[in-house]
Amino acid sequence: MATIPKPWSILTVITVLAVQFCIGQNSCVIWSSAGSVVQRGSSFKVYCTFNCKCTGSMYVDNVREPKKHEKLNSTTLYLNVVNITESRTYSCQCNHCRSALDPCGLDISAGYPPDVPKNINCIQNIISDEKRVVVCTWNSGRETYLSNTSKLCARTTSGNHTDRPNFYTGSRKGSDLLSVNFKVSSSVQLISVWVRASNRLGTTESSTFNYTLSDIVMPSPPVLVQADCSSRSCEIKVEQTLRTEHLEIQYRTEQQAWMTHPHTGVQTGSVRVQSISSLEPYRLYYFRARAKFSTGLWSQWSTNISNWTQEEAPDKELDVWFAELSSEFNSMTVYWKRLNDSNARGKIIEYRVKVHNFQTGSISISNISANASRSSVPSCANCAVSLFARNSKGLSPPATVPSLHKTAPPPQDVRVTAGNRSVTICWRKPETTSLPTAYLVEWHPEGQKLDELQWVRLGRDEDHAVITGIEPFECYEGAVFVLYESSVGRARFRSVSTVESVPTRGPSVKEQVEGDIVTVSWTELPREQRRGCVRNYTVYIKNIANPELLRSYHTPASDRMCIIKDLPPASYSLWMTAWTAEGEGSAGETIKFFIQQESQVFLLFVLTVVGVVVVVLLCLWQCSAVQQRFCMLFHCLALSDVPDPANSKWARECAKEKGRMDLQLQLSDSSVTEEEDEPIFADIEELHEESRNNFAPAADVSPLLCPQTGLSRATQPAPPLYPQTSYIKSFSHDSDSSDHTHTSLDTHTTVDYISSHGPGDGIEDEEEEEEEEDEREECMEVLGFFPSHNTFMDPLVFGGKLTLDSVKIDCGSFFENG
Repeated sequence: MATIPKPWSILTVITVLAVQFCIGQNSCVIWSSAGSVVQRGSSFKVYCTFNCKCTGSMYVDNVREPKKHEKLNSTTLYLNVVNITESRTYSCQCNHCRSALDPCGLDISAGYPPDVPKNINCIQNIISDEKRVVVCTWNSGRETYLSNTSKLCARTTSGNHTDRPNFYTGSRKGSDLLSVNFKVSSSVQLISVWVRASNRLGTTESSTFNYTLSDIVMPSPPVLVQADCSSRSCEIKVEQTLRTEHLEIQYRTEQQAWMTHPHTGVQTGSVRVQSISSLEPYRLYYFRARAKFSTGLWSQWSTNISNWTQEEAPDKELDVWFAELSSEFNSMTVYWKRLNDSNARGKIIEYRVKVHNFQTGSISISNISANASRSSVPSCANCAVSLFARNSKGLSPPATVPSLHKTAPPPQDVRVTAGNRSVTICWRKPETTSLPTAYLVEWHPEGQKLDELQWVRLGRDEDHAVITGIEPFECYEGAVFVLYESSVGRARFRSVSTVESVPTRGPSVKEQVEGDIVTVSWTELPREQRRGCVRNYTVYIKNIANPELLRSYHTPASDRMCIIKDLPPASYSLWMTAWTAEGEGSAGETIKFFIQQESQVFLLFVLTVVGVVVVVLLCLWQCSAVQQRFCMLFHCLALSDVPDPANSKWARECAKEKGRMDLQLQLSDSSVTEEEDEPIFADIEELHEESRNNFAPAADVSPLLCPQTGLSRATQPAPPLYPQTSYIKSFSHDSDSSDHTHTSLDTHTTVDYISSHGPGDGIEDEEEEEEEEDEREECMEVLGFFPSHNTFMDPLVFGGKLTLDSVKIDCGSFFENG
């Protein structure tokens, strides 16, 4: 008989259970109104019921900030989840609970139900006569973000017998498609397949597909063993495990698409040799193959193999052009473009330049590296320059460089139109009866012809060219050439730019000042600073003391120097700017210079020279030998100074006689001709002491200009022979006029001292002559650099015997008094 528990014991059990429940591991219970797996984009509620009396909070994805929730009752909270987009974790925590209880959490997976499988495809691979494998693939659809199961159901039919379905789980083997493979016997003729996919949100199933195995049979891919190539064909060796009725081989180069070669091979056992012709020389070809039975599907493509065809000599001449240099260099630079693979027919190992001088008959050949694209060659009017490309099989046809020594009419009306990144050049054919062979347009950045020359060759009927690849902010120039058989015509174009802006700065300037003339020179702007085609320059000169006085001088872009004249003396600052079609650029570096007063500079120069001369003379004068030489030189050069007659012996004796007397003197100067034998008379008058002071000799009368004199009988005084006056005056008489005589008697009459010797002591005369001769010799020694026949150096010879004492001047006292 069962024992009935007492009421108090039931209460004790309930109390114990309640306590155990309150002190359990979790403080709450959490659940979702949609379950733990939901579809993406759905909305639901998450509830939390707390087991203890506390303040509860709800969190999402372990974020410390609690989410805003709603209160259902005193123990339950809930959170509204709207349009969930991914799997999340929700949790609840009881705050301020007396017991240390753990929070509760819930993981909700969000995804999609599986799509219906599609694109189911099955093939039969025949490995051998006994081994056959069916491979089926399908597309499972979009990603569900849930754990999926996808299985293939296959049912085989042999004759009238159909087996039960077999299920094969699909897998991904590095592909987006799911696939399965299973073996079948050779007796199976038909198979039926479908796919079933499922996850926690649902299950889907595809339609059933029926296959006849003979229609889906596929051989294994062929194996390409080797490719043996000549210059135009290759032989491919193919290995197969099973004999197939069809074999397809494809080939291509790196830049081409696959091309199919028709089946012309011969099979020997398991190896088939396939010959592929119509190939290009020196090309790298890739090959692949596939096979097929009489029925069924083509096999997969084999692994690619590759090989080079052999070389042939180049079949086309090089495209050559040239840049002529000035005649002083007697050379030109030849340029050429590389042949493409089709024309090179091999690896170019070098270029060969041949220069044939028809005048001398000499031929010179130069070998150029295969990496080069230009070469400098001699240039002459009777020379022909040819260029060849060489590979291992031979030389290309010769390319002849045209010569500008024979000119032809140029293209007419050359017009240039600039676009965004291209330039169009148009021209009109020259008016000539000769037909051109071709046109050629060359272009290059301004001043960079030797380094960046480009050209394009056009047909004889072309009248325009479109040049692409023009760099912005770059200035180009070039020319259009018309080519004939033996001559060339040329028309240039300049300053072409597609996109321009103002220059970033002005040129660097140098100045040279000479008086009030300033020569300004500058260098061309670097390419990166031009920002297009420089049209002209402007030189600015500003007076520093008066900034309002600003001068500007404009020069063409081709100039590199400017001469500025007539600047007043002052301090100046100078700078330059450059101009493009977009306007004036920034100023260059500023330099300063000064214009000085020219008169002050000249006066300073003269004073400096005079001071140096004076200092040198003072230094030389300290030497006694120099003093002596200078006295002798001065004595000999002072030709206008004559001895004083008043101190001569002749004058002292004549002073005893008073009166007038006429003297007739015969000059013996070599300048007097034989016809001048008529004597010239001179009146010699005695002057008394009181009248002697009223006359003075004139300093500007030279002894060489003294006239010949003679004594007049009518006025000849009585003895004594010599006048007694201290001074003797000589008056020149003109036989034709008496006025001259009167004029010579006034106070302004020119007085000459007569240096002729009168009759006297012969010994004294000889001594005086010897002394004079010695003086003349000394003068000649001092003035040895004068010509020997100088008129002023000739001695004066008189026919009379008028004797004057030699007067020696003390030069030393002269300089001391000076």
